[in-house]
Amino acid sequence: MIYFNCDYNEGAHPEVLGRLCETNMEQTSGYGEDIYCERARGVIRGLCGNDRLGVHFLVGGTQVNLTVIAAALRPHQGVLAAESGHINVHETGAIEACGHKVLTVPSENGKISARQVEEVYRIHVEDESMEHTVQPKMVYISNPTELGTIYSKAELEELSAVCKKNGLYLFMDGARLGYGLAAKGNDLDLKTIAELCDVFYIGGTKAGALFGEAVVISNLALQEDFRYIIKQKGGMLAKGRLLGIQFLALLENELYFELGKRANVMADIIRKACRESGYPFLIENTTNQIFTIMPDDKLDSLREKYTFSYEKRIDESHSAVRFCTSWATEEVNAQKLAEDISND
Repeated sequence: MIYFNCDYNEGAHPEVLGRLCETNMEQTSGYGEDIYCERARGVIRGLCGNDRLGVHFLVGGTQVNLTVIAAALRPHQGVLAAESGHINVHETGAIEACGHKVLTVPSENGKISARQVEEVYRIHVEDESMEHTVQPKMVYISNPTELGTIYSKAELEELSAVCKKNGLYLFMDGARLGYGLAAKGNDLDLKTIAELCDVFYIGGTKAGALFGEAVVISNLALQEDFRYIIKQKGGMLAKGRLLGIQFLALLENELYFELGKRANVMADIIRKACRESGYPFLIENTTNQIFTIMPDDKLDSLREKYTFSYEKRIDESHSAVRFCTSWATEEVNAQKLAEDISND
């Protein structure tokens, strides 16, 4: 069976494992206060062009999302997200469990617009009984989105402007950021993201690391006491150096961006086969997730050799599914899937 159901089926890139093995018996300080985490922070600050950024390393994406949101919001405040947003659909109510409501807006492409943010904020402040409703205080976006789409620089600038205007925090989930930064048509980089977002993270778990996410905080108010919140939410890894070492391996020599590009190229092989075979896309994107619509009998045939994710029913005989490549997808496997998609 060949897996195309997600981008974290494999372990870690050999360079990451090599660095971990090389340093395995070294003695270092714990809890992310070691020399490797400090070096990794320096690399990330350099890539973002800002020496004042707070950089923290956590294990996984859900852990990051609930920790950042819990640290930023007061008890009566909520976070705005697309209906398809990860914190709304794939985190088992983790945000609500921390006492904060996820306020959703509809989105056909997985993205939130500045206009929607402005409207939600205006409706709240113009409500005569606004103290009886959850106050929107943060905007959550992911790049790429759950549908594989990416934000343009102009869209992110507009979101940042409306958030600053109305006193809202802008938080970017970067679990798949490496694939987004390497995507065709992308015009964002880490420096721009750091300038426009109050907080974001560089995802490692889905992009070549064994595990780990790097939280980058540009808003000085959000940096205060953040380590206390990490500890309280169970996110402070005693062997913190394991995280710093991995991000050094990924970011020191551009490996992170090369792996993202490779995954997108593998996705393009599959995407091309779908297009040439006449299978439409549920949503168009240029990242490592391919959302396509196929006849059910065709999908049954593909399931004999491949795993992939079911999305939704389209009609009596067609369904939408997701094929997902990763940093480690072998070209021979992408080609095999493409050939089987093309075969009648």
